[in-house]
Amino acid sequence: MDVVETTRELQARADADRARGRRIALVPTMGALHAGHLALVDEARRRADVVVVSIFVNPAQFDARADLAAYPRTLDADLAACRGRGVERVFLPDERELYPEGYQTWIEVAELAKPLCGASRPGHFRGVATVVAKLLVAAKPHVAVFGQKDFQQLALVRRLVRDLGLDVEIVGLATVRESDGLALSSRNVHLAGEARRQALCLARALDAATSAVAAGERRRDAVLAAVREAIAKAPLARLDYAELRDPETLAPAPALLTAPTLLALAACLPRRDGQGEVRLIDNRVLLAQHVREGRS
Repeated sequence: MDVVETTRELQARADADRARGRRIALVPTMGALHAGHLALVDEARRRADVVVVSIFVNPAQFDARADLAAYPRTLDADLAACRGRGVERVFLPDERELYPEGYQTWIEVAELAKPLCGASRPGHFRGVATVVAKLLVAAKPHVAVFGQKDFQQLALVRRLVRDLGLDVEIVGLATVRESDGLALSSRNVHLAGEARRQALCLARALDAATSAVAAGERRRDAVLAAVREAIAKAPLARLDYAELRDPETLAPAPALLTAPTLLALAACLPRRDGQGEVRLIDNRVLLAQHVREGRS
């Protein structure tokens, strides 16, 4: 497995692979790899001859320096996990490589960045869009694989690629969960005890909404009431948002749900060390069967 630290070198490796007719897949990560990341790697392997994993904790997408400093970093374990999965190449740039002195070029996806996580994390998605664009330029992949847990990020990346006419396929992979239903996240390591148990309120809220819709409920406000009731059963959880949105445009859902609808959640729980909160997100597309049945 090669570890590459500069954009120029990574581009040169990609040029050589492309000249040999080899298909390249990129899995962008911020490290602290878990089974969800490795599922992305496995999907990339199914779609390409060369798998590139980037590991870069992107400072531009953190709105609080303390959150950036607290982000888990497990580089040795991450590299071992990549080797174990047969990854051909790891891109390991430092901050100066991607944001050299005097850096002033940013990419913004205007409307998709506004709601949900964007409403409470100003500038977050500008940092996401910029670093993803830089990673795509560096790795020159034919396909890039992202997790659907970060649904807004996935929608934003797809719009970025479409709007800029980038020649890369964006693949979204279903959320990987722990055995009790909690969505896998690098931030889960900061949870323990009762806070970890109450974190399941997000998955239970998704299940409550799914059950309501399956029973015939189509009123947006009634579905959201079921969601908030489930979250309220976890007193340690502070709800950031619970919203129903169009899965592609992220526009607010209508009063009556008649088409596939994204239920997106974010909640904060106490950190195990008592130093602030852990912010968790989760989502599910309700009425997704309408896509398979050809309705919209």
